Amino acid sequence: MPQWLCNQLMRAFLKKDRRQIRLLNDCWYFYRTSQRQGDDSVTL
Repeated sequence: MPQWLCNQLMRAFLKKDRRQIRLLNDCWYFYRTSQRQGDDSVTL
């Protein structure tokens, strides 16, 4: 997991910001699935 994503997730959890947690979780899922498929055209 990229460090910037870890930092933002940590901040969202500390603030108990559920909307931000869901958004970042979706970003991580999208990033992870695109990496597994070998799609280099997606960069976050």
